[in-house]
Amino acid sequence: MAKAFSLVSWNVEHFKNKGSRVDRIVKKLVEQDPDVLALYEVEGADVFSELTTRMPKYHFHITEGKQVQQVLVGARNTLSSFFTQKLEFKSGVSELRPGALLTVTVAGKPYPILFLHTKSGNDPRGLGLRDDMLEHACNLRKTLDAHPAAGGRANYLFLGDLNTMGMKYKFVPGKNISGVEEVQKLAAVAQRANMRVLTKDAPATWSNGSASSTPPSNLDHVIAADHLAFKQFSGADVDVRGWPEEPTSAKQDAWIHDFSDHALMFLEVQRA
Repeated sequence: MAKAFSLVSWNVEHFKNKGSRVDRIVKKLVEQDPDVLALYEVEGADVFSELTTRMPKYHFHITEGKQVQQVLVGARNTLSSFFTQKLEFKSGVSELRPGALLTVTVAGKPYPILFLHTKSGNDPRGLGLRDDMLEHACNLRKTLDAHPAAGGRANYLFLGDLNTMGMKYKFVPGKNISGVEEVQKLAAVAQRANMRVLTKDAPATWSNGSASSTPPSNLDHVIAADHLAFKQFSGADVDVRGWPEEPTSAKQDAWIHDFSDHALMFLEVQRA
């Protein structure tokens, strides 16, 4: 099966244009050689300028609004692509990040890709806002299916830092929701929309390092229309790259310090 495009999704923690870290991030992105990329927690327009200068073979787009942290999306300039900022994923909260919808066309077929950085927090409000945003993301499948170019079956996927950390409800014992349960709920909602949560070759995508009392967590995900196929990495749809690949705690800590507390996700979409 032929490749449609490759894609990198990466939360680069508090990504500002500050010296050597920018060099490391850009070099790491160039190493991946993706056709499409998305970065989350981009702070400051200077990062956008830096990337457009140092990665001239890509067209870049960035979300705008009251939020400090933006979503930056890039596509190789040999791809036909169209970018739209989706405000409905702010769930009525002006400080939340909007969705970033990039539609790329390969061999005459459109592939709508929605990049999301959902609300963090393990309190009831955080969980509720995530639920709302992710329900919207799944329900978008129906709208896209109805577009004439989709032929009733949109080649749709959404992905990003979805912050599936569960909920701690301190007022009523036994009412907590684990991160695993939140992912299970997302999978059920996705299934109703004829989508699925893609498998990853690592159990966690976020870590605050070996000295942290918080264990590594599974926060970053890809959800795709169930007819889409993906290149396999050790039997998984998504290759998790970064600190999970490092063999020791010390090397993992060093990677987190040098790059980000989130690993990056790499995937290759096959032609529909």
